[in-house]
Amino acid sequence: MKTSRNTPSGHHAPAASHAEHHYAPGDTVGSRELTTIHGRRVSVPAPGLLTHLQFRRFAGCPFCNTHLRSIAVRHNELVDAGIFEVAVFHSSAKAMLPHHDGLPFAVVPDPEKTLYAAFGVGSSKKAVFDPRVWPTAVRGFPDGWRGNRAGRPSYPTEHESVFGLPADFLISGDGTVLAAKYGRNALDHWSVGELLALAANHTG
Repeated sequence: MKTSRNTPSGHHAPAASHAEHHYAPGDTVGSRELTTIHGRRVSVPAPGLLTHLQFRRFAGCPFCNTHLRSIAVRHNELVDAGIFEVAVFHSSAKAMLPHHDGLPFAVVPDPEKTLYAAFGVGSSKKAVFDPRVWPTAVRGFPDGWRGNRAGRPSYPTEHESVFGLPADFLISGDGTVLAAKYGRNALDHWSVGELLALAANHTG
């Protein structure tokens, strides 16, 4: 993952459990050029579009990948709404490819957590120990087991962490943060419906 300009102070340090800088509506995000798992370079924010920049957890995270599949199924709706989708993981491209190779939007590796630190996206034990997460974890166990057998591990590998938290940002083409959400557990993220409603509020 590469950026085209400096990010907020502390961007060289890995993301800590306490956020270094939280973005809020009205803040401005500097332009960055990111490299996807396929080596394609994308600009964030995307000129002339709304950018949904979402931070996920580790490459094999069952919650994250179920969520990304729900976005992939409705990706045409996002495109029609003028939304450019970018998902970031604190994993390497090698770890991500078995899970995310076929997704129809940009997926970016950030194993050093440079972007996580810049956007104040941290970690917490509540990511998985929040009781609201447990029913979904139980329902997802069969998929995780099948993925493990197929060489797509559903557990953290390399320097990944199970305690990472998600975050969502809707950013205008000029870099203005229109909406932001810092998740409190692994399932605390915008649904596709919520994202479309937010976009409609700023384009209608």
